[in-house]
Amino acid sequence: MKTVSVSGSLRENVGKKDAKDLRRQGLIPCVLYGGEKQIAFSLPELAFRDIIYTPDSCIINMEIGKKTYKVILQDAQFHPVTDRILHCDFLEVFDDRPLKIDVPIELKGTSPGVIKGGKLLTKLRKLRIKGLLDALPDRVEINISELEIGDSVKVGELSLEGIEFMNPHNAVVVIVKSARAAMMAPVDAEEDEEGEAEEGAEGAEGAEGAEGEAKEGGEDKGGEAKKEEKSE
Repeated sequence: MKTVSVSGSLRENVGKKDAKDLRRQGLIPCVLYGGEKQIAFSLPELAFRDIIYTPDSCIINMEIGKKTYKVILQDAQFHPVTDRILHCDFLEVFDDRPLKIDVPIELKGTSPGVIKGGKLLTKLRKLRIKGLLDALPDRVEINISELEIGDSVKVGELSLEGIEFMNPHNAVVVIVKSARAAMMAPVDAEEDEEGEAEEGAEGAEGAEGAEGEAKEGGEDKGGEAKKEEKSE
C-alpha cells in the first residue's frame, strides 16, 4: 500500500480558541488514537493533499515531536459552507495487528456487454477490507472482460490472498444492464460505499470527535478535556 510521510507539531493547548488560532495559521488540529495515549497535534493544511484529496488509500508515517508513528486517517470533519478541513482523527496501526480500511476498486478489461450496448454501473467505488499491513493492496482490481448484459460481480466472488472482504458477500460491485434498464434504475451507486463502521472503542472515539466538530464548527472544549484526561 502507498506510504505518505508527514510531520506534525505537538499542541501546547487544546480547546476551541486554540483550534481557531491554528486554522488561521493554515494548520489543522488533529488527535492520534490507538497507542498508549492520545496525542493532540497539528498538521499543515497542505499536508492533506496526499492524504484526503486523493482517490488512493495510504499508510502515513507521522512524525510528531521526535517520534514517528504509523497511522491511517480515521475521520475528518469539514466546514459545512467552505468545505475546508476543521479537524482530523488518526489511528495508530501496527504490523502485527489486522487493520480494516477502505480501498478503491479498479476495473480491468472491456465488457462485451457494454460493446453490445449495455451500460456498466458501479455500485461500490470502495471496498472495506481487513488484513495485515504488508498484505493490504492500494486498490482492488476487478476484471470485467467477461461481463455480458445482465452479468455482475459481487463481493463474495472476489478473492485476495491474506485479505478478508468486510462488505456483505451478496453486495453487487459492478453490473452490466441494458441501456433501457439502466435509465430506469434508481440512483443507488453509492448506497454501500462506506462499508461497515469501525468497531470498538476506537470507532466510538472517532465519532465523538466528529460530533464535537459538527456542533461547534471547531473543537469542543469538553470533548478535548476528556481526551486530555485519557492521555494522562
